[in-house]
Amino acid sequence: MTPALARACRVLRRLAGMAGTLLVTSFLVFSSLFLAPGDPASFLIKGRSPGPQELAAIRRQYGFDEPFLLRYWHWLEGVVQGDLGRSYLFHQDVSSVIWSRLPSSLLLIGVSALMIAVFGIGSGIVGALRSGSRTDRSLMLLVTVGAAAPAFVAALLLRSVLGVRLGWFPTIGNGSGALDRLHHVVLPAVALSVTFTALVTRVTRSAMLDELRRDHVEVALSRGTPRRTVIQRHVLRNALGPIVTVSALLVSGMLVSTAIVETAFGMSGVGSLLVQSVDQLDFQVVQAIVLLVVAAFVVVNALVDLVQPLIDPRTAAAGSAR
Repeated sequence: MTPALARACRVLRRLAGMAGTLLVTSFLVFSSLFLAPGDPASFLIKGRSPGPQELAAIRRQYGFDEPFLLRYWHWLEGVVQGDLGRSYLFHQDVSSVIWSRLPSSLLLIGVSALMIAVFGIGSGIVGALRSGSRTDRSLMLLVTVGAAAPAFVAALLLRSVLGVRLGWFPTIGNGSGALDRLHHVVLPAVALSVTFTALVTRVTRSAMLDELRRDHVEVALSRGTPRRTVIQRHVLRNALGPIVTVSALLVSGMLVSTAIVETAFGMSGVGSLLVQSVDQLDFQVVQAIVLLVVAAFVVVNALVDLVQPLIDPRTAAAGSAR
């Protein structure tokens, strides 16, 4: 089998696996509606005591009287066509409700991802290159504290100190206009990225130390190759594989973590929408957001798996050998 054909087969297998995973996930997400206690129709008429005829009419209107598999098939057809159903709470299309909140969450995730890449990877590199020094020990102490700090604790501390006491940043809302939105998103992004930055720092430091101990690195240094050149061409390049993999997977899972941060800072995003929908039992919106989160995780995982051989050719060589 030629290398090009092997790569094509690998891509096709990965795409087939991704499609299968999304199909199974969609079934589980849809089934969650029936795992919730009570009658779904009763959630639509909270605060009233409807008669049997009214309940039957609501079930017919929303398709609750159809067989389970038929309902799932109709829902899946709608999802494929971009129709995620209608929100019980907002009385709008679910896609419109989510789309109106998505830009704020994407901005929050984007700024957090930038902070993770700069501070997480940068701190890990510095710690590895100065392993055992006071700088390294200080960084590891901060990493330990950051990894143990939940997002809501970081949010409360940042709001209290930098927002309320010092007044440097706003503590509630999304802001209006580009600069004001960026100003509003700084504290939530820091709160969201603290734990993830600590994890990326640990992974980066560990990967760099593993590469620094390789025989070919010691040989290159002994031959007089400048240390900076060895770090860039041999150490950092070979360590990028696990760093990119972990960073991408952490960022893809941030959409769930935004629920805590957005609620703490009063932001109107997908995360706070998820909390509100769970509280109000708006199953259609909850299903759509959960499916969106899983789809993002699966797609990012597939992309990382496909890009990995380009980052580290040793991965492709190992796959060919197998």
